[in-house]
Amino acid sequence: KLDSPFDYKRNALLYLPADMPPPNDRFYVDAVVNCARDVLQSSKGRAFMLFTSHAALQSAARQLQDTLPYPLLVQGSAPRRELLERFRELGNAVLLGTSSFWEGVDVRGAALSCVIIDKLPFGSPGDPVLQARIEAMREQGENPFMTYQLPRAVINLKQGVGRLIRDTNDRGVLVLCDPRLRGKAYGKVFLKSLPEMPQTSSTGAVETFFEQVSSAAEELLPI
Repeated sequence: KLDSPFDYKRNALLYLPADMPPPNDRFYVDAVVNCARDVLQSSKGRAFMLFTSHAALQSAARQLQDTLPYPLLVQGSAPRRELLERFRELGNAVLLGTSSFWEGVDVRGAALSCVIIDKLPFGSPGDPVLQARIEAMREQGENPFMTYQLPRAVINLKQGVGRLIRDTNDRGVLVLCDPRLRGKAYGKVFLKSLPEMPQTSSTGAVETFFEQVSSAAEELLPI
């Protein structure tokens, strides 16, 4: 295992919003969108919002449509390659995506300065393949959650988180909305799997982070 070449301690901030409802709450997506609005104001757009389901993505898209001061790009409205090209060109867009945007996507530079993830990416309980695997593991006396579902979700989360910092000069904020990260014992497994970076539950800290990024960028501009 090789250490990351990126300096997450200096170049990234993990924001764990407080007072989020449980992920199975009927108004959970609304809470994610409200959280995102505050962060997007500080980041000036320039964000990926990654969802674990198409239903949540569509709900968020309806709420954000025509209410953001930044361009909104939604998975399914155009091919993935075209959406990414427009995201890079616009420089201040907000892109909403599901599984295909959690991995294999590389956007370097300030155009992507924030990644917002709605939930821990556990497999859908309605997936018949997953259900069959769980039943088979239980019949063998194994704990399917600890030996399969949790490790798989950890890997998927790391892939989504990896969209944020793609270059040594990249800086950005990672937002993990799921309150289970702090409310459940297994939340520590997810947090320990992530690159070491400062954590906060304060929107003020997020705003300060982006202000410092902007100030540093201005200092590098030619006179």
